[in-house]
Amino acid sequence: MDGLVIGPHTIPEQELVEIFSTSGGPGGQHSNRSETAVRLRFDIMESTLPEEVRATLHSKLGEVVEVVSSESRSQFRNRALARQRLREKLEGALVEHPKRRKTRPSSAAKKKRVDEKKARGETKRLRRNPSPDD
Repeated sequence: MDGLVIGPHTIPEQELVEIFSTSGGPGGQHSNRSETAVRLRFDIMESTLPEEVRATLHSKLGEVVEVVSSESRSQFRNRALARQRLREKLEGALVEHPKRRKTRPSSAAKKKRVDEKKARGETKRLRRNPSPDD
């Protein structure tokens, strides 16, 4: 594998740390003895990515990003899944969402709200027992 492509940027292979371990769950001796689970770690601050990209990732994800994959009995498949998850996590952090523009209710909406409140109040008033004053 030659690195991880994140949009226009590529993270070199040597910046990704893979740690293998045995995965739990069913599988008997195979899962107890085979190191098929993959923990993929990426240190954002030590990366060679451009400064603005590192700053964005650091603000949203922290200094180190780590993903784990142990679904498959195959180490190769778990490595691929871990890389895919890391890619999705990093790309998701780099997406810039547009700023929300504040809006106000229109005068028609305000009038409708007040009219509904008055109608509800009138309905409740009519449900009351008649007082001796009326």
